[in-house]
Amino acid sequence: MKYLDEYRNPRLASKMLERIAEKTSRRWTIMEICGGQTHTIIRSGIDRLLPDKITILHGPGCPVCVTPVHIVDKALELASQPNLIFCTFGDMMRVPGSTADLLSVKASGSDIRIVYSPLDAVQIARDNRQKEIVFFAVGFETTAPANGMAVLQAYEENLENFSLLVSQVLVPPAIEAILSAPENRVNGFLAAGHVCTVMGYHEYMPLAEKFRVPIVVTGFEPLDILQGIEMLIAQLEKGTCRVENQYRRAVTEDGNLHAQRVLSELFDVTDRIWRGIGMIPRSGLTLKEKYRRFDAEVRFGLGDGVVSESSECVSGLILQGARNPFDCPAFGIRCTPEKPLGATMVSSEGACAAYYRYRAKTLERTG
Repeated sequence: MKYLDEYRNPRLASKMLERIAEKTSRRWTIMEICGGQTHTIIRSGIDRLLPDKITILHGPGCPVCVTPVHIVDKALELASQPNLIFCTFGDMMRVPGSTADLLSVKASGSDIRIVYSPLDAVQIARDNRQKEIVFFAVGFETTAPANGMAVLQAYEENLENFSLLVSQVLVPPAIEAILSAPENRVNGFLAAGHVCTVMGYHEYMPLAEKFRVPIVVTGFEPLDILQGIEMLIAQLEKGTCRVENQYRRAVTEDGNLHAQRVLSELFDVTDRIWRGIGMIPRSGLTLKEKYRRFDAEVRFGLGDGVVSESSECVSGLILQGARNPFDCPAFGIRCTPEKPLGATMVSSEGACAAYYRYRAKTLERTG
């Protein structure tokens, strides 16, 4: 199979691991930002094949996991309203709010539909003009342009029954928050390749310089990850702190300029609360005044309504690299994909879901 086997070649992986071991002279801690990369690392066992001196931490790069409880509660409130069709990607259906999740609300009779694109929700709005249509706009810089295009489409067609519940977040402010924390122990970052296909990687250069950490833009296959780690280790051992691009087949320094123009036209940067982490200044997007009538929070007067999270769930610490999923006493017992305490267990990109899916089986076999 072309274009997959090349990036999963075990012989090349072994050579990369040998080179990484040869280059590593002291202990280093590396964080990958993206949940997709987390799953590749755990599924492939990369973290356990690396030299003992290298520690891999999992960062807050799962958009479902960082959607705050109070936004999920607003989704539940909207989805419960009569004469309203609530549209979402499937991975938000089982994320717990403070009292329920979208799946249970749908089971009680609400009209909640899983879509594969925000433009699908626009089509539903065209077909159901007597009803309100709300799309749950969750994600990083990767999904925001498509959500913006949906609003532009509705604006141009003067659709009066379409709106977004916005929970868009930005990666660079989250990296800065992690590096600024007093307990930070991250020496280098693997930056998410798909975010950089949209935004480029020039935004990371001031961070690398300010905090003296190397950052390598990395893809998602096992050899991508290993090469990214090798590039990071080479920099760490030399004491350099550049931004490098391992994912050159998809990413340029400037990124997708058309997508960036869409973001600039539709959204303003704002402060955002991240689930389990708290407020990160200028880490989110909100619709500009021109498009505010498409903001579901404004249209339905939902208010601020911040709520507390489960005291038992440690997903916030896991998202910041301060804990490992296996450090959680509830893991696999009171918190499972069927009955999650936090989003990291139920999201397809969540760190706890990766450990549960790929590592729990290993533990069963080894006792």
